[in-house]
Amino acid sequence: MDSSKAALVLENYIDGRFVPCASYLDSYDPSIGEVYCKVPDSGKEEVEAAVKAAQNAFPGWSAKSPQDRSKIVSKLADLIEEDLESFAQAESKDQGKTITFARTVDISRAIYNFRFFSSSILHQTTESTQMDHMDCMHYTVRTPVGIAGLISPWNLPLYLLTWKIAPAVMCGNTVIAKPSEMTSVTAWMMCKLLDKAGFPPGVVNVIFGHGSKAGDALVSHPKVPLISFTGSTLTGQRIIERSAPFCKKLSLELGGKNPAIIFEDANLDECIPATVRSSFANQGEICLCTSRIFVQRTIYSEFLKKFVEAVKKWKVGSPSDPTTDVGALISKEHLAKVKNYIKKAQEEGARILCGEGKDLLFLHPRDQNGYFMLPTVIADIEDNSCCMQDEIFGPVTCITVFDTEEEVITRANGVKYGLAATVWSSNVRRVHRVAKRLQCGLVWTNCWLIRDLNLPFGGTKASGIGREGAKDSYEFFTESKTITIKH
Repeated sequence: MDSSKAALVLENYIDGRFVPCASYLDSYDPSIGEVYCKVPDSGKEEVEAAVKAAQNAFPGWSAKSPQDRSKIVSKLADLIEEDLESFAQAESKDQGKTITFARTVDISRAIYNFRFFSSSILHQTTESTQMDHMDCMHYTVRTPVGIAGLISPWNLPLYLLTWKIAPAVMCGNTVIAKPSEMTSVTAWMMCKLLDKAGFPPGVVNVIFGHGSKAGDALVSHPKVPLISFTGSTLTGQRIIERSAPFCKKLSLELGGKNPAIIFEDANLDECIPATVRSSFANQGEICLCTSRIFVQRTIYSEFLKKFVEAVKKWKVGSPSDPTTDVGALISKEHLAKVKNYIKKAQEEGARILCGEGKDLLFLHPRDQNGYFMLPTVIADIEDNSCCMQDEIFGPVTCITVFDTEEEVITRANGVKYGLAATVWSSNVRRVHRVAKRLQCGLVWTNCWLIRDLNLPFGGTKASGIGREGAKDSYEFFTESKTITIKH
């Protein structure tokens, strides 16, 4: 196929206009394995231009009242909502996720991110104290940091990009955003709406390209004092190293190896479908997905049978088919990486209960070159296996048995990550007790992925640094200043 003749060509968005780039990268449609988009291969030159634009825009934008900024941010949410279906179709094609997931999760949440922060930032408060014996009063103000460098991943492209842009601009910062080079289309589509929403030139700049080139130029730029990044732990470590000489503010949401703990008193009618979803939603390409399932011995056999039966009902196929449950993985290389983990598990003596290496995958002829694989369940696997320790980030989950509460807490905590966990039990005391002892930033009990954006989001250990959410994002994207008045 001559992909170039039909390819969509993206451009960087700098200082309120689209700017062509000297060179471009190929971006693939994961469902058919063909190039369909050309993405700018940006570097230091493009980042420098964006920094100048953001610097010039900062005085005027930061001087606007929060109420005026809120009107602009809310307008952008309205404009995206008016074209929700086009955004959903683009996100599905670009990332490989099902159209249903793109429509009901990705784009809907992106819209809500703008609406939520356009309101929540208006209601934050500051502190004040009095020292009557000294005839003094103290109060705090919060001021924008400056230019915010925002780097988002390929798994939830617009969802996570807007999670960063919305609070950053609401707090009065200007931004330079770098989406993943593999999923850039919806960010580019959003840029088309910024002027109509009322954003002045230079407030939001979007640079496309590789993390090692464009991303590195952004995180190491001395005039970008703040970096918010979502992605792999390895890349997060690199960002810490590159930004350290400049003492930048960092918020890093990194990898996860999330456990689900199923106690014998769990309601399996609710637990099993929810755990299938937490394991395989978005092809397992969510940092919050369940990849280790610990089941108490008395219900292990029953759970295993019902869980595998439920997994086998999930349909793999074209992301554009509304009946599809599992779309395509992001790339050929990532598909090979995920499949290699399954091979390693087999070499270690683990048992594949369903999926890759066990069942046949039937695809429509048009999808034969796409990056598809069956949701895979692994059992009889040791805790020290790479499949139980590494973030696979695909449609793979491991199931193992446990006997006691103390044992399962120790084993659940026995990885370098600490992002999220789920606990299934009808014993309220146990739920509180276990949740408190799990080493992670989020614990869901008898549910999964129910979020209140007012509350902190982030991980412990190798899963990240910092928290984001209404109050936490406000504090991250601003600097606190204490003022003392003697009267």
